[in-house]
Amino acid sequence: MTYIEISDLYKTFYPHGKALPVLQGINLSISKGEIFGIIGFSGAGKSTLARCINCLETPDRGSITIGGTDILSLSKKDLRQERRRIGMIFQTFNLFEAKTVYKNIAYPLFVAGVKKSEIKERVEKVAELVGLTDKLDSYPGGLSGGQKQRVGIARALINNPDVLLSDEATSALDPQTTLQILDLLKEINLKTGITILMITHELEAVRYTCERMAVLEEGKIVEEGDVHTIFNNPESRTGELFAKVFYRLNTSKKIYQNGMYII
Repeated sequence: MTYIEISDLYKTFYPHGKALPVLQGINLSISKGEIFGIIGFSGAGKSTLARCINCLETPDRGSITIGGTDILSLSKKDLRQERRRIGMIFQTFNLFEAKTVYKNIAYPLFVAGVKKSEIKERVEKVAELVGLTDKLDSYPGGLSGGQKQRVGIARALINNPDVLLSDEATSALDPQTTLQILDLLKEINLKTGITILMITHELEAVRYTCERMAVLEEGKIVEEGDVHTIFNNPESRTGELFAKVFYRLNTSKKIYQNGMYII
C-alpha cells in the first residue's frame, strides 16, 4: 500500500542570482510502515528532498502526497497541523544544551501548548521506548553521542508522527553506536508501524536496515528497488560506485576467528 507518493518534484536555488537545479523531477513511491533508504553522494539533493518532504523548503513544482493528502496544496494553518505527522532526526542532534533531556524531548509539546500532565505522560512513554528513562534529568553535555541521538529520536516521536525522516542521523556516530541506533529505529518501526525514510550516504546503514531503496544522482532518482538487487546488480553510475565501495570495504576487513585472522 503506497503511503508516500512524490511526483514530478523540482527544486531550484538561486545563489548569487544564478539558477542551481537541485531536484529535477523526483518520482518516488513508499509503502506504509516500511523503512525506505535514499542514498546519494554529497550534493545529490538528499537533504533538500528531506526538507521538501517536511515542508522546510517549498518545491518549485510537483506534489508530495502523504496518506492521501497533498501537503503542498494545504493552507498555512493546515500545513502546521500536517507537519506534526512528520518527525525529523538530524545529524547534529540540534539539542538545547541548557535544557534537560526531559525539556528537550517535550519542547514541541510546550510550543503547542499541551497540558503539563499530558506532556509528562507522553515524554515518559517515548523515553522508555528509546531507552532514556534514567536520563530525563540529565543535560546534553553529560550524554554520549548515541544518547544525544536518542534524545533527538524521542523528540521526533513526541507528536506521534506517521512518518520519520532520518537525515544522515548516524553520520556523526562511531560504528558500534551507529548499529545501536539502527537497531533502535528497526525496533521503533516494528512496535509502532511508523514509516521511516532513511536518507544517508552510509551504505552499511541502508543494507542493514532497509528492504527497498532509491539512488539519488544529480537531483534525479536513477535507480529504485530491492536493496540486495541494487547492491548486487546496480544499473546506475552512482549505484555501481556505492556497490564497489561497499564490497571493497567489506572484503578488506579481517575477522579474527579460532586463533587466526581470516578474510
